[in-house]
Amino acid sequence: MTTTTKPNTAFWIIAVLALLWNIMGVIQFVVSTFMLEMVTEGASAEEMELYTSMPAWYTAAFGIATITGLLACITMLMRKKITVSLFGLSLITVLIAQIYWIFATDVMDIIGPTAIIMPLVVIAISIFLYYYSKGAKQRGWLN
Repeated sequence: MTTTTKPNTAFWIIAVLALLWNIMGVIQFVVSTFMLEMVTEGASAEEMELYTSMPAWYTAAFGIATITGLLACITMLMRKKITVSLFGLSLITVLIAQIYWIFATDVMDIIGPTAIIMPLVVIAISIFLYYYSKGAKQRGWLN
């Protein structure tokens, strides 16, 4: 006999907000990877060079981070245990991509300190979602 613990309202709100956040992340990935001219329209030559010189592994990490984040949100809404692993993979690839963006590029010199605000927000949200999903699993909300 198995008992199912129903998640509280906050779980559903967080899951839906996380889904919307990760949909925006996938859109950002698609636009910056396949429609780069939209991102670089009106950009300076230095900004163009920054965006176009990103290595392929960075693009792969960015894609994995956003797609696994989206899949994690979908499985979270389905209340599946795999959610934790997917958020974990997303977090690892977020850290790889964002740390590279902040520390290994000239983004601070080209765009300025404001260029690291969004990467730090992405890292914080990724950490939160990973640990929140672990807590949800421990509470029996994910099966």
